[in-house]
Amino acid sequence: MLESCQNAQERWGGVHLLIDRWLQEREELIGAYDKLGAQPESLSESRKPLQEFCGVLVDYVSAGHFEIYEQLTGEAKAFNDKRGLELAETIYPRIDVITEKLLAFNDLCDEGKCVAEKFKELGGLLHERFELEDCLIEVLHTAHKAEDPVQA
Repeated sequence: MLESCQNAQERWGGVHLLIDRWLQEREELIGAYDKLGAQPESLSESRKPLQEFCGVLVDYVSAGHFEIYEQLTGEAKAFNDKRGLELAETIYPRIDVITEKLLAFNDLCDEGKCVAEKFKELGGLLHERFELEDCLIEVLHTAHKAEDPVQA
C-alpha cells in the first residue's frame, strides 16, 4: 500500500500544494496503519496507538471531503470538463460508502469496541479509496494542469 502512495506522490507531487499535503497525510495514515497492523495485539493492550491512528484517519478523510474533492470538482467545472464531472459523480458515492465505514470504525474505537477483525477490513477499504482518489486526481486535476481555464 505504501508503494502506491509513493507512486502517486511522484506522479502528482508539486502539482498543487493542497494535493501534496494531502498525499503526505495519506503516507502518514498508511504508516500508522502498518504500525498497528504489525502489532495487532496493541489494539487491545494500549489505546494510545489506536487513538493516534484514528486521529490521522479522521483528518485524512475530512481533508478529502472538505477540501480536496471540492477543489477538484471546482477545477473540472472551471475547465468545463464534463467527462471529469461525470466520473466524479460515479466515484463520489463509493467514496462516501467507504467514508461511512471508516468513521464507523473510529466510533467503535471511541467506544472501546475496536476489534482486530474490523481493523483488518480497513486495509482493503483504504486501498480502494486511495485508488478512487488517484483516479479523481488524474482526471480532474492532472489533465488540466497545462490548460488555461480562460481559454477552455
